[in-house]
Amino acid sequence: MASFYERRILPKLLSCACSAPPMMKQRAKIVPQAEGRVLELGIGMGLNLAFYDPDRVTSVSGVDPSPELRALAQGAPHDPRLTVEVVEGAAEALPFPDASFDCVVCTFTLCSVQDPARALSESRRVLKPGGRFLFCEHGLAPDPGVARWQRRVEPVWKRLAGGCHLTRPVAGAVAQAGLTVERMDSMYLPRTPRILGWNEWGAATAA
Repeated sequence: MASFYERRILPKLLSCACSAPPMMKQRAKIVPQAEGRVLELGIGMGLNLAFYDPDRVTSVSGVDPSPELRALAQGAPHDPRLTVEVVEGAAEALPFPDASFDCVVCTFTLCSVQDPARALSESRRVLKPGGRFLFCEHGLAPDPGVARWQRRVEPVWKRLAGGCHLTRPVAGAVAQAGLTVERMDSMYLPRTPRILGWNEWGAATAA
């Protein structure tokens, strides 16, 4: 059973952190590229919903294991023409059949799933051949000094931030899952501590 902190305090902290302007600017770079039937991993509070283009997207199915976050996502603002369903589920065991989505969107989610390799494998499974995996994630910094501090801080950070890891690789993990990375950009997010701010974003294709 979730603790009081996880039920009452953590959702508010996550809402504040994940809606910070630098992160919202990154969401705006990735989410409008989605097309067709879309699956969003870790929909959380539904912060991406406002960025989907209803002229390009037929529906969005969002999965998240947290009932508190799913409730917030249900009320998140979005274009009324957009069909949205929010369902209980974990990224490592998606409740959908093979090849059922044109696009999977994954933003600031791989840091906190239990098994990122399994989550990426599941994403590939539910994508149609040629489907796109759009990602925007924070992770292990390329600078040795920053990476050392990430490793030092991570044990405490995970407890405070709902299991969020600071040292997980991003694009490399996507490629290892059998998704072909078409394009990737990276940078430290502005106005963000460097141990939290290394960001990689781009698109990959399912074989």
